[in-house]
Amino acid sequence: MSLVKWMDRTLYPAHGERWDDRILRERILESIDDDHDLLDLGAGAGRVAEMNFKGLVASVCGIDVDERVMANPHLDEGRIGRGEVIPYADECFDVVVADNVLEHLERPREVFREVARVLRPGGRFIAKTPNKRHYMPTIARLTSTRFHQFVNRLRGRDEADTFPTRYLANTPADVRRWAEGAGLTVKRVELIEGRPEYLRWNALTYSVGTLYERAVNLLPFLARWRVLMVVELEKPARPARNRRAA
Repeated sequence: MSLVKWMDRTLYPAHGERWDDRILRERILESIDDDHDLLDLGAGAGRVAEMNFKGLVASVCGIDVDERVMANPHLDEGRIGRGEVIPYADECFDVVVADNVLEHLERPREVFREVARVLRPGGRFIAKTPNKRHYMPTIARLTSTRFHQFVNRLRGRDEADTFPTRYLANTPADVRRWAEGAGLTVKRVELIEGRPEYLRWNALTYSVGTLYERAVNLLPFLARWRVLMVVELEKPARPARNRRAA
C-alpha cells in the first residue's frame, strides 16, 4: 500500500472518490419527491453516477453545450443548450440542479434568471461549485485551461470534461447577489472542506493539505476559505388567494 493510500484510510476513512458529489446528492435527495420534474443544468455525458436521479422523480431532463448530453443515460430527455437560454418553457420544473457548473458561467445574471423562469413557484435550485477564496480556484484563475486539462489527466479525468473557468458566481456574496436579482431566495449556503484532493500527489503535499483542512474546519474565522460551496435557492411560492365569503 502506498503512503498516500495509507493516509487516505487513516486521515479520511469516511471519504472516497467523489465525496463532494455524494454531498450534493444528499442535498438533492432531501428536496425531491417522486412527482417532481428535475432539470440537470450542465448534465454532460452522465459520467457522475451520483447525479443519476432517474426513477426517483417523475422526469429528469438535462441540458449541456456538449452534444454527448443527448446520450446521457441518467436523463429521460437531453437537449443541447446553455444556461443563459434554457430550452424549456416557463415553470416546468420543481428542481434544478447543477454540479460544478457555476464556476464556468460567463453571464451568471442571465443564468440565474433563466433558472428562476423555468422553476415552478416553491421550486428549488441546488448547486455545488468551488469556493473562489480557496487555494485551488485561486491557482486555477492564474493558470490556463491547458494546465487544468493536464492536472485532470493526472487525476484520471477526461480532458474533454475540462472547460474554461470564470468564477463569477463562486462566493456566498456572489450567489446572494445573482439570486436576489433573479427573484430567488437563498435558503442555505454551505462551505465545506474535506480531503485535500488537489494535494494528494505525495505524502508531503498531502500533509500540507491536511493541515489546511484541519485549520479551516477548526477555526470559525477561517471557514470562508473552505473549498466546497453548496447552495440551495428557492423560488417564492405564489401567495394564496383570499376566498370571498359566501
